[in-house]
Amino acid sequence: MKKNAIKIIVCFALISPSVMKAQTTLKYPLTKKVDTIDNYFGTKVPDPYRWLEDDKSAETTAWVKEENTLTNDYLAKIPFRNAIKERLTKIWNYPKYGVPFKGGKHYFFYKNDGMQSQSVLYIKDSLKGTPRVFLDPNKLSTDGTVSLSEIAVSHNGKYFAYMTSSGGSDWNKAFVMDVETGQMYADQIQWIKFSGIAWQGDGFYYSRFDQPKAGMELSQHNQNHKVYYHKIGTLQASDKLIYENKNFPDRSYDAETTEDENFLIISESESTSGNGLYYINLKSGDNNFKQLVKGFDFDYSVIDDIDGKLLVMTNDSAPKYKLVLIDPVNPEKSKWKTIIPGKNEVLKSAAVIGGKIIAEYIKDASSKAYIYTYEGKEVSEINLPGIGTAGDFSGKKGDNIAFYSYTSFTFPSTIYKFDVNANTSEVYYTSDIDFKPENYETKQVFYTSKDGTKIPMFLVYKKGLVLNGQNPTLLYGYGGFNISLTPGFSISRLIFLENGGVYAMANLRGGGEYGEDWHNAGTILKKQNVFDDFIAAAEYLIKEKYTSSEKLAIQGGSNGGLLIGACMTQRPELFKVAVPQVGVMDMLRYQKFTIGKSWSSDYGSSDDPTQFKYIYKYSPLHNIKQGVKYPATLVMTADHDDRVVPAHSFKFIATLQEKQSGSNPVLVRIDTMAGHGAGKPTAKTIEEVTDMWSFIMYNLGMNPKY
Repeated sequence: MKKNAIKIIVCFALISPSVMKAQTTLKYPLTKKVDTIDNYFGTKVPDPYRWLEDDKSAETTAWVKEENTLTNDYLAKIPFRNAIKERLTKIWNYPKYGVPFKGGKHYFFYKNDGMQSQSVLYIKDSLKGTPRVFLDPNKLSTDGTVSLSEIAVSHNGKYFAYMTSSGGSDWNKAFVMDVETGQMYADQIQWIKFSGIAWQGDGFYYSRFDQPKAGMELSQHNQNHKVYYHKIGTLQASDKLIYENKNFPDRSYDAETTEDENFLIISESESTSGNGLYYINLKSGDNNFKQLVKGFDFDYSVIDDIDGKLLVMTNDSAPKYKLVLIDPVNPEKSKWKTIIPGKNEVLKSAAVIGGKIIAEYIKDASSKAYIYTYEGKEVSEINLPGIGTAGDFSGKKGDNIAFYSYTSFTFPSTIYKFDVNANTSEVYYTSDIDFKPENYETKQVFYTSKDGTKIPMFLVYKKGLVLNGQNPTLLYGYGGFNISLTPGFSISRLIFLENGGVYAMANLRGGGEYGEDWHNAGTILKKQNVFDDFIAAAEYLIKEKYTSSEKLAIQGGSNGGLLIGACMTQRPELFKVAVPQVGVMDMLRYQKFTIGKSWSSDYGSSDDPTQFKYIYKYSPLHNIKQGVKYPATLVMTADHDDRVVPAHSFKFIATLQEKQSGSNPVLVRIDTMAGHGAGKPTAKTIEEVTDMWSFIMYNLGMNPKY
């Protein structure tokens, strides 16, 4: 750790009367209303800001400019905003490494020197070789808004394919390089979305949609996903269509090949939960797809093939997942061989490395990892540094050396080199960062939700915290799509922690921390459980005197943005500040945009009369009431978000500004040339978190001084 850390002097003060006066005089844009009314099974629902769904119109563009001007003016008046940005810039500037992976005879890894917009991909000829730049995405655009997404080295080590995203959009373009020379091929493929790169010989499989209508690239409902094969050195127009299903235009398809290229696997899904698998034995000469497992009740993921049979991770008859071996010739479930049965912990991932199976588990929202034989005999547990998150185990079936990452709330991400046979780890890359972990404490508590369910929550704060109910606190959550929140290090969070803030992360139902049952308990007609869990977390923090309603902020993104929107409209008095980021706010129309329909397995749909009634009761947009004092709110979205289109945030903030009572500001920050979050350049990220923390700390009455 650096020895010359800046001495921090912190004091907290209530917002002065002059500041409160400034807040009450905010003049929000007068947003036009239209007479749009939808009839849902006899219930008439007004949608007066429907016109904001057209994000390309001149009217919407003008409205965005006016809203951003108001927000920027407000943020510019926060006295410590520049100091926060300077501190963030200083602590951000340290080298960051990704987990190395082997491609052919070479090793590749990502590295960011500190303030580069995008991490650079390096190559080494051997583990002890000298790294050299292989692909620098910072040279792909002048402003750093073009990023790498998917990358893959061909199994023969000859080719390197990569995809790029512009402005954070989910749309990708694919390109090909020669690994040895670094020379570009002329190949260029467009309109790729939600796709991997699956190599076979001198070409690869990928998934794409048809070209959308001009002007609707970021909002059009995506349908008719197809799998193609591209041969290196040919035009995209000659790519071979491998798989499509015209009878089900809303289904998605993803291709992968096994490491030895014996099998092509197609995963078919119609939502974010459950899939089916089809395969071709590429060595047999039979190009007809056969069904391996039927969808869509369970999840199936092929890990690799072992002696002609497929190792599959699934929650079929195992809510916390298991590993089974399936013979493609006789794929009947009765003939599956269980390799690793379901356990009390959740099986998060598995990899075949060094002639062994490395399995990573989640126990009470933190990582455990074990080594097994191909027959499923446990060899040993991998000794991890503590309560945290291990991941990205990388290695080849025939190599004894693997790599993985480990991180925790006060443990910056560290890369380990792992000897599979010896079960020994050594630090491979670490970070020199201006941070003293010994000054902080991490604690896990279990609190009771509304229906009596015990919910885990992590708390992070400076040692010596006094439980007086006056500590500024940020409560974060997600609660959806079987996604688990586990401990991880965040540079941006240090700003809050080093100024005396308490960070709380609740592991809500709807996530994957305890398997499929935990996930299902927060979906469709049980979605309110997620909000109840989050509200109960806030009540616990107040009851135990960590904080109070006047000192409590809440934050979440995407599905977590829905969480924040629902909780702030259901219990507005419970929170002082709310920051919903790229949230799903219009629950009655989310399925009409881009890939939204696939979320119905978690949310249900307003197209169903029973589900409509349930969704309507919590949809954030539709539960903002006139004259209610809502928390100080900073809605955050981006103009290139084609995952959760910005119309959700636009309509939500327009309604909130119309109906808000009291002095708390309700504003929207609309980023440009940015998307749902992935690939955002460093400068933009620092600007975004500067504004977020400035807003949160200002409205919690904090006054950091550096």
